[in-house]
Amino acid sequence: MIEISNLTFGYGLKSLLFNSLNLKLERGHIYGLLGKNGAGKSTLLKNIAGLVVPKAGFCKVNGHKSSRRVPSFLQEQFFIPEELYLPAVNAAQFAKGTAHFYPKFDLDMFWKILADFDVPHEGMLNKLSFGQQKKVLIALGLATNTSLLIMDEPTNGLDIPSKIQFRKVIASVLTDERCIIISTHQVRDLDSLIDTLIVLNNKEVVLNKSVDDILSKIQFVPASKAGSADVLYQESQSMGVNTIVAGREDTFGKVETELLFNAIVDGNNSVLTVLR
Repeated sequence: MIEISNLTFGYGLKSLLFNSLNLKLERGHIYGLLGKNGAGKSTLLKNIAGLVVPKAGFCKVNGHKSSRRVPSFLQEQFFIPEELYLPAVNAAQFAKGTAHFYPKFDLDMFWKILADFDVPHEGMLNKLSFGQQKKVLIALGLATNTSLLIMDEPTNGLDIPSKIQFRKVIASVLTDERCIIISTHQVRDLDSLIDTLIVLNNKEVVLNKSVDDILSKIQFVPASKAGSADVLYQESQSMGVNTIVAGREDTFGKVETELLFNAIVDGNNSVLTVLR
């Protein structure tokens, strides 16, 4: 689906954001892309979408080099940026002006998702709040039914009920033929939604693991229940001290995404060593 090989990219002549970066992503997954400010999350997404051109290496989507942006590539990918601008048209006009670029566009799906998000059909889109505009673009992106959907900070501007609805909608549209990449700083918004975590740190991909694979190697438990387990990382939070311990067969649970992210960016090599 997506093949990134020896990707080298930088905005300036001296400083490189990526140097020989490699990554493979497959259909049928919802990927969560995490990283600190300046780690290059948005830039990586732009390389995948073909919005910037690498200095060396390449990114291919469905066999097409992204930077060439040929029509057969463009009609199978949709990119929702963090910052957006919607024109002075209503939802029907917006959909009509966009649908013909995407052969699998589903107008009924577009209206349904707008209704799920409680977005009015009438009125000029440029007059809507930022959160409502974001929901319109999310609905449009989902309705294109492209094999690749890229979202950069999609939950920014959404209130709590809308974030809950967002998770429900995204989970409902994933198929074996679709790849969804979501980049976010709001790590908890991805809990229970993504099935694979990608972490960018120090200009490289330090983690690319499925949730199941992560849970087969480490567990997330309160410090009081860690017992004699091999504690890899611990952190004081509002509800007490939480820990990451080496995996135990008799332990079940979920990935605490924020705790895992903090352990990685804090330079905890013990966690990464166990996961590799």
